[in-house]
Amino acid sequence: MQYPLEMRFTLFSLSQQITVRDAAGSSILFVKQKMFRLKEKIEVFSDSSQSKKLFEINADRVIDFSANYHFTGADGTDWGAVRRRGMRSLWSAHYEVIENNQIDMVIQEEDPWKKVIESLLGEIPIVGFLFLYLLNPSYLIKMADGSNAFRIVKKPSVFERYFVIEKLTELDEDDELRALLSLIMMVVLEKNRG
Repeated sequence: MQYPLEMRFTLFSLSQQITVRDAAGSSILFVKQKMFRLKEKIEVFSDSSQSKKLFEINADRVIDFSANYHFTGADGTDWGAVRRRGMRSLWSAHYEVIENNQIDMVIQEEDPWKKVIESLLGEIPIVGFLFLYLLNPSYLIKMADGSNAFRIVKKPSVFERYFVIEKLTELDEDDELRALLSLIMMVVLEKNRG
């Protein structure tokens, strides 16, 4: 994959659809969220034709306060999971990426004060819209040893959500895919921010 990657989805569509493109503009993933389900279910395809399914992401419970979202390959292989940390995510977004029942990576918000300001001012008409447009969150994925692997930054946009993913270190392909699946799930859960 050629970095930086762009992740885009429109705000006004019935089912959540995300397109991931590489630096050359080529579509590398197409993500579709299943509608009207009690538990989250997301399908990841190789492109927007949806002819080749690569992964599924399934929640383990209805309420997503501290849910685990399991990654399954098209052939049924287990690719790990991402877990939202309930109480810790109230202050700032915090997710754990799990492989073989061990925490492999952690996703954390770079500046938790943005979430606090957004929570306080986001509900005020007009002023709230302006703050949501200007305060764009950014997140870091850290490896188990504490080194930074990826940064994802939300860019200002009105009619869509637009994120840029930067790779900060070399990883093996499995870790890279697991991190990308985790970022997709995090964006789906945090989509109403900024």
